[in-house]
Amino acid sequence: MSAVAAPMHFAVTAVDGSARCGRLQLPHGAVDTPVFMPVGTYGTVKGMTPQELEALGAQIVSLHRDALHGFMGWPHPILTDSGGFQVFSLATLRQIDEDGVRFRSPVDGSSVQMRPETAMDVQRALASDIAMAFDDCTAYPATEAQARESMQRSMRWALRSYDHYYREPAPGHLFAIVQGGMYDALRQESIEALAQRDFPGLAIGGLAVGEPEAERLQVLDGLLPRMPADRPRYLMGVGYPQDIVAAVARGVDMFDCVMPTRHARNGHLFTSSGIINIRNAAHQRDTGPIDPDCGCSTCRSYSRAYLRHLDQCNEILGVRLTTLHNLHFYLNLMREIRRAIAAGSFAALAARILAIPRRQSAGP
Repeated sequence: MSAVAAPMHFAVTAVDGSARCGRLQLPHGAVDTPVFMPVGTYGTVKGMTPQELEALGAQIVSLHRDALHGFMGWPHPILTDSGGFQVFSLATLRQIDEDGVRFRSPVDGSSVQMRPETAMDVQRALASDIAMAFDDCTAYPATEAQARESMQRSMRWALRSYDHYYREPAPGHLFAIVQGGMYDALRQESIEALAQRDFPGLAIGGLAVGEPEAERLQVLDGLLPRMPADRPRYLMGVGYPQDIVAAVARGVDMFDCVMPTRHARNGHLFTSSGIINIRNAAHQRDTGPIDPDCGCSTCRSYSRAYLRHLDQCNEILGVRLTTLHNLHFYLNLMREIRRAIAAGSFAALAARILAIPRRQSAGP
């Protein structure tokens, strides 16, 4: 039998408008919110050692495949994905019915059956601090009828996930995922359905799937005031720093996204004045840091010219250094957000971040 998780405790410690700071106590430690969770696959945040993540200030990581605390050498909290989004990304290879999802493995073409119960068994075995209910991620665009069918299936699967995950003492805590596409009434129906079980936290799914920013914010504006104030709120898969700040302003507590690590591997680096592409010829002789306002070890020790040279040579050190910088940027942003909320100055910080161009700056 699995070990019993310590009771999850979440307390809001400061508010500034709808933005809020909190403290989330999990089996493997405490997490300060709002929090950004670096995303890993195959038991690692790409290119980073657990010790480097600790030094950057990461408190929790989001793992979308297989990992264990001891196996990967990470003693702090872990959130695991149920696999629902990964199945969503295999749209051309999957078949969905009430029991679950059957899909062809993109690796060897073999047939794989994934059910809510299967997803719970896997996450229990991984002993993650936060497990996610299995869901049917609604595509964008979707008609109201399509979004309703997907949401209602997700709600039935969520109840099955809860009942199976907690069938015996659990090693962690199970979050449910609110669905409903871009339709406010369906999102409300989703929250009401999930209230049938005592989920300790709720995630917002079905966003960051290609919808315009205005539609995403409209969904959050309608949804967040209806979500329980005493539970952490997790916006899945978002996003740019500006997206995070806009969501924090509406009351979101938790985020994860592949953007900082994926952008780093493609030479796109976040700075206090916007995104730069280190591959641009403009940086060939630039002896300055990525960002003169950044205190990360990459910016303290290496020039843009050197990082561009490493990228041009396809040298793995370049990817490690740029990944470290981008993760530092995100984790430092969350520290600034928490400090600003506690000081009652979040509006000023948000205005500064929202004014930063989100697209790559022009260059030769």
